[in-house]
Amino acid sequence: IPKKKKREEESKEVFGYPISIFFIIVNEFCERFSYYGMRAVLVLYFKYFFQWNDDLAISIYHTFVAFCYLTPIFGAIVADSWLGKFRTIIYLSIVYAVGQVAMAVSAIHDITDKNRDGTPDNLTFHVVLSMVGLMLIALGTGGIKPCVAAFGGDQFGDQQEKQRRTFFSVFYLCINGGSLLSTIITPILRAQDCGIHSKSKCYSLAFGVPAALMVVALAVFIMGSSMYYKAKPEGNIMFKVSKCIGFAIKNRYRHRSKQYPKKEHWMDWAEEKYDKLLIAQIKIALRVLFLYIPLPMFWTLFDQKGSRWTLQATTMDGNFGAIVIQPDQMQTINPILILTLVPIMDSLIYPLIRKCGLNFTPLRKMTVGMILAALAFFCAAVIQLQIDKTLPDFPSKTQSQLKLLNMGNTAIKVQLPGSEEFTLPGAQASEDYFQFDSEQIVVSVGNPSVTKSVLLTKEQRQTLLIPSAINDEWLLADDLIYKPQEGNNEIRFINGMSKPLNVSSDAVQLGVINPFHYSNYTQIKNGRATFTLQDGSHSCEYSKDFGFGGSYTFFVPSTLSFGSNVNKFNVPTVYMNIKPNSVHMALQIPQYFLITAGEVMFSVTGLEFSYSQAPSNMKSVLQAGWLLTNAVGNFIVLIVAEIAKLPKQWTEYILFASLLVAVCIIFSIMASFYTYIDPTEIEAQFKNKSYDSDEDDDKKKLEKSEHKMEKRNSVSSDEEDNKSNQTSM
Repeated sequence: IPKKKKREEESKEVFGYPISIFFIIVNEFCERFSYYGMRAVLVLYFKYFFQWNDDLAISIYHTFVAFCYLTPIFGAIVADSWLGKFRTIIYLSIVYAVGQVAMAVSAIHDITDKNRDGTPDNLTFHVVLSMVGLMLIALGTGGIKPCVAAFGGDQFGDQQEKQRRTFFSVFYLCINGGSLLSTIITPILRAQDCGIHSKSKCYSLAFGVPAALMVVALAVFIMGSSMYYKAKPEGNIMFKVSKCIGFAIKNRYRHRSKQYPKKEHWMDWAEEKYDKLLIAQIKIALRVLFLYIPLPMFWTLFDQKGSRWTLQATTMDGNFGAIVIQPDQMQTINPILILTLVPIMDSLIYPLIRKCGLNFTPLRKMTVGMILAALAFFCAAVIQLQIDKTLPDFPSKTQSQLKLLNMGNTAIKVQLPGSEEFTLPGAQASEDYFQFDSEQIVVSVGNPSVTKSVLLTKEQRQTLLIPSAINDEWLLADDLIYKPQEGNNEIRFINGMSKPLNVSSDAVQLGVINPFHYSNYTQIKNGRATFTLQDGSHSCEYSKDFGFGGSYTFFVPSTLSFGSNVNKFNVPTVYMNIKPNSVHMALQIPQYFLITAGEVMFSVTGLEFSYSQAPSNMKSVLQAGWLLTNAVGNFIVLIVAEIAKLPKQWTEYILFASLLVAVCIIFSIMASFYTYIDPTEIEAQFKNKSYDSDEDDDKKKLEKSEHKMEKRNSVSSDEEDNKSNQTSM
């Protein structure tokens, strides 16, 4: 039975579609949810759970993404040459699921948190387990990437071309749907507090849900096993292409001497061993692959939306009124815009451009896409400049910074080295930090003045607590020298009363603070928090709204009177050590719009161009080359960031944007020399030539055989004449 007929007899259909494809679609949705959900929180996991700096977190992130785009070549070769698509998907999905489970386990801090402080004590265990998990995920997701869509296409017969097109549309919708939902849900899970003995950010749940979805994806795919049409592996074209190119290079090297005639194309040196049609197809593919050389730079910028842009969002205000957006949730803008822009571009923008009489070729679309991506990074640089203006200026290694707090109720005169005398109001702190290069400074306070020597700490911010009785002991409190992480706030209380003070809230417990002393810093989330202040049998409540990433000190003066609530005339003094994030996350929307519009014009058009210009048997080769550009682009992020080592983040954005503009100019020049072709026509010409040459060969053979026959006949007649002559003689 022919394969197509056999497939049609075995498959069961619903509304004209094979039942088997529904299992494939559900599998793809769950797998994409698993991948993008894990990837959405990955860079924050490196930064906050492992306490890695931004550069290391980004380097590991982009290395992982690069390997995810390298392994599809491996998956395609294994599926086409050895296991077949079905078994390749099954085996690598198991590897994939194990990797996701390993990631979820690596994020459980309680495994090594022996002192129960909410942080792991043995980071090596967690790092090693997560790296193993990421390697398995890269192998799994990349390995099945080229197989699932093709396997779904195999389920349709020749007469189901319309259904096949609909399947691929739904398949693409599932990819974006899974990506959209996962980038909304997993950041919410990450932001929760969870733990067995102590609470911390719930990365284990953020990785655990994608792991569960991957197990579901595998189970659903296996459930449809009996309904699938499973084509046998028929060999991979990439092997044949590689051998042909290798032979051409080797043969050209062997005939490098001038005594050998030159050939029109270096691939023509393979004619001794390989078919002319295959060589012509490789030539066509190489012309397209040559255009791929500048393309990795686009992916260098594009994939940073999941790393640099996410870290940029951590320093911004995510309060949108009714909802609070997590930094890693900003990535949801990309799939939302893709689902919106693709139909708008196809049905509105491109037809309008054609009506204007402009020849908007695929390569021109790709060029515009690259320009839009560069503009997105220029926007990111402008926003980063605004963020930098709000960031605190921490002391260098040779400097110290000092803030003063008057714990008394009356104003005092203060004299510091290198500055004029100023008045510090009662129960107030100095507005800014004073900076000093020397560790030992002399401070004069009051009238008559009391002078004391204060020993500061290099590379440290400190607050000098001046008591109401100036001759009493002066305390130095260490302040934060880093921006609070994950959008949280750091708070502390200073007790200016003569009695111990107990401070508590639903979220945190600061405990008992001795008179004229201070508490340690404690993290608190954004939003409204209510604190209960207790002085023995008396208590009162005090409420405050918090933003993102601020550091606050609350000074409770001796004049505080306890009652049911603290009124506006009788409140703790609040001063900010570090200002909260003030640049709003909504300002990232333009750069996301530009990068997504660039993706639609570059990526979607690029795939269409590659498919239309590829010979019939070289489409998988060009697909592998396309994925390779993505992998190389992620490696470029590591190389450029390592070589440049720019001190300011906005300058790095400008550098990447400038590099893409330069590459875009090179690509546009290369594209101007490209001639669009119809590969099927060229293949048909070679097939016709081959047929004609076969006919010519047959004619020559026939003529040759006829000539031989004539010769043989003439020889035999001569022999007979000789015999007759001999007889007559």
